[in-house]
Amino acid sequence: MPRSLLIFGAIVGLCLTAMDPSSVAHITPDQRIHLTLDTSEAVQTLHILALRTRGVPIADSEWQTLFSTEPYQRLKKREVEMSKAHNDPELAFADEDFKQFVLSDGLEKRAADLEATLSRWKQVDLHASAGRVLEYLPAEARINAKVFPIIKPRQNSFVFEVATDPAIFLYLDPSESAAKFENTVAHELHHIGLGSIGPVYDKKIQDLPERAHQVAEWMGAFGEGLAMLAAAGGPDADPHAASSAQDRARWQHDLANFDSDLQTVNAFFLDALTGKLGTKEAVNEKAYTFFGIQGPWYTVGYRMAVIVEKRFGRARLIDAIVDPRLLLLLYNQAATEMNATNKAQLPLWSTEVFHQCLPSPKQ
Repeated sequence: MPRSLLIFGAIVGLCLTAMDPSSVAHITPDQRIHLTLDTSEAVQTLHILALRTRGVPIADSEWQTLFSTEPYQRLKKREVEMSKAHNDPELAFADEDFKQFVLSDGLEKRAADLEATLSRWKQVDLHASAGRVLEYLPAEARINAKVFPIIKPRQNSFVFEVATDPAIFLYLDPSESAAKFENTVAHELHHIGLGSIGPVYDKKIQDLPERAHQVAEWMGAFGEGLAMLAAAGGPDADPHAASSAQDRARWQHDLANFDSDLQTVNAFFLDALTGKLGTKEAVNEKAYTFFGIQGPWYTVGYRMAVIVEKRFGRARLIDAIVDPRLLLLLYNQAATEMNATNKAQLPLWSTEVFHQCLPSPKQ
């Protein structure tokens, strides 16, 4: 989702929320970080599983403890909202449904692996992660978020309520190492930190004509690649160092398609600007195809960011993070210089894209 299509609220918290120390790992804040790791839902679910394994009757109070945790309450709220948005009643769940999930034989068999995974994840220094991604954000950016490793039926992870009370839900997956967990959280923290500075980009592009405005909005989707660079910690670090061999191979394969993917997205921008794609809905539908698992919004955005940082420095890249149009402009400048001395020619963005979407001189 492009950054400007999301409504982010100002994030200004400067201290940790007090929570039950038995279930929450506190992370010492600094002036720009307000971060909490809340494992209460996972801890209580594992406790209930342990009772079941020992043959101890599970009292109603144990279930109420589970259902009163913030991760569980907000998960339930999110699934209800998704159910309504997609007109799919199966997405929502009642407490009784969750009970059946917790008491399933399959989950009990996985309890030991889940507990070991949670223990590893809790050792991760998420404060350091937040500090690392802040180096790829403007000085006024803040990171305010709650991280919820959670045991649940659906095996997806997501960010919820970024405008009001940002939460990162991470499906507790024994196949994911602590390092992979850390990288995933860092990626999302970059998005949240960028959202904390408010609708800066929206204001910059608000006076553009409708088609140019929509294209400029979608340029914000390159933020996925920028977040990958920030999570990795620098242009020389492997953004998939903590990933599985399969994920690393897929990333390298897709990154090798940079030239053709940039040209494909460039054609999309031109078609959107000329009206060839038709309605706004049709433009959005096409743009969503560039997400994939980690499609061009990630790979092209990442490669451009690396090139720009190496040529112009991180300060200029941060300018481009705030205004993604500058990312394309700075990339074109760097690529033109590289093309003048290299046999291998990097693709360039069309001048027509800049003519219609480029920041005005006063910006």
